[in-house]
Amino acid sequence: MDIRAGMATARLDYVAPWWTYWLHNFPHFSFFFQSVDNTFKPEEASYQQSLIVLACVGAVGLGLSLLILAVYLVCLCCCRKEIDEDTKRPDTCCITWAAVITGLIICSAVGVGFYGNSETNDGVYQLTYSLYNANHTLGGINNLVAGSMGNVETGLKQHLERLDEIFSTRTDYLQALRFMQLMVNNVIRELTALPDINKANVDLAAIADQTAFIEYYRWLTYLLLLILDLVICLALCLGMARQSRWLLITIMVFVVLSLILSWASLGAGTATAVGTSDFCVSPDKFIVNQTKDFLSADVAHYYLFCSPNLPNPFQQSLTICQRSLTTMQIQIQGLLQFSVPIFPTAERDLLGIQRLLNSTEFSLHQLTALLDCRGLHKDYLDALMGVCYDGVEGLLYLSLFSLLAACALSAMLCAIFRVWTLMGSRDKEYDDIDEEDPFNPQARRMSYNPRRNQSMLFGGSPRYENVPLIGRGSPPPSYSPSMRTTYLSMTDAQIRHFGTDFQV
Repeated sequence: MDIRAGMATARLDYVAPWWTYWLHNFPHFSFFFQSVDNTFKPEEASYQQSLIVLACVGAVGLGLSLLILAVYLVCLCCCRKEIDEDTKRPDTCCITWAAVITGLIICSAVGVGFYGNSETNDGVYQLTYSLYNANHTLGGINNLVAGSMGNVETGLKQHLERLDEIFSTRTDYLQALRFMQLMVNNVIRELTALPDINKANVDLAAIADQTAFIEYYRWLTYLLLLILDLVICLALCLGMARQSRWLLITIMVFVVLSLILSWASLGAGTATAVGTSDFCVSPDKFIVNQTKDFLSADVAHYYLFCSPNLPNPFQQSLTICQRSLTTMQIQIQGLLQFSVPIFPTAERDLLGIQRLLNSTEFSLHQLTALLDCRGLHKDYLDALMGVCYDGVEGLLYLSLFSLLAACALSAMLCAIFRVWTLMGSRDKEYDDIDEEDPFNPQARRMSYNPRRNQSMLFGGSPRYENVPLIGRGSPPPSYSPSMRTTYLSMTDAQIRHFGTDFQV
């Protein structure tokens, strides 16, 4: 099979993926909610407004999330006042499971985000690699054309002028020089007729550099956001386990930050995916419109489609140049053979012309290969595959990550608010416990103070703190040795007060 036919078959096999058509059919509205054509026209203000409106989806989602959180807080505060006072330990099973589920959703979303970030980066890398390859090809074409023009315009003309002086006495040789001059003019005319692709060369290099710069910071931003979500999940587990208020406050701050970034990334990713899909659905039309100032339509179609049914627009010019160079080679061979014996000084210029013709002919062969559509068309296909398949697919996964993360982070904030209220209820319960309650841990700690307990047993009067229970209407106790020692050590004042009834 012919290589060109194979490349044409590859071009016909390119079909924009289904997700680009799905995104392309998204409604496009301007700021005033007027319908906008979904054709990719980034230079038009109305089309730019439609993408900005799509990006505002993130702002709408953020507003709804904050509204739901505000309603939840109000309901939480109202329900907290109606909690039964007899409830000492609220059930924390539901809030624990809610926190676990939101953590699992965020971890799953982070996995989706890592895959989408990698896919997008691969697609953009393939795009920039193809652009640099095409830029190298176009640069080579420019260099070959400039080199050939220099050889013909400067080198050949100088040699022909000197030979014209040397052969001034021979009209037959002068006629050969005139014919060669005609061939030189043909080569110059055909090389000049080739399209000037210097502008395309510069544009491709600038687009590739700018795309690589933007992609690096996009990839880095998403990577930091993914890591932030993972850190939040780990910190939430630690905060709930330790019941630390300052840690929960820190987590809430970062959750709100991640929530804002998630909704913002969803809006930016949606707008980018839709705009890229508008291009992928009809890329040929956009490129023809962008290159019409310096490339004719037949040249643009030749490289975009590379079909065997399309003629090579450079074939006629290249053929004329090749025939002119071959004709001049024949003329130089004849002059070297017949004129050098008569005009020895002409040998140097004739050999110089021969070297220039060989160099120009070699450059012309290289130019013919570079101008063939297969090389640039392959770069074009690779760029389309990178952008429309890997790139847009990665953006869809990143949008899914942003949506899941935003919803899970909103639920996580609700869980954190609930944990905060439970911690407040726990502290209030400890404050309401009676110090005289024997089941109070503080009361049990107080029981280890023997003087305080003894004072409480005797009605709080220090008068009876060191006196046995004899004489208070209580039955006679069984005395321990320590109590007997205390009884016998009564002072005279105590005996006078109690009388002699208790003396041994």
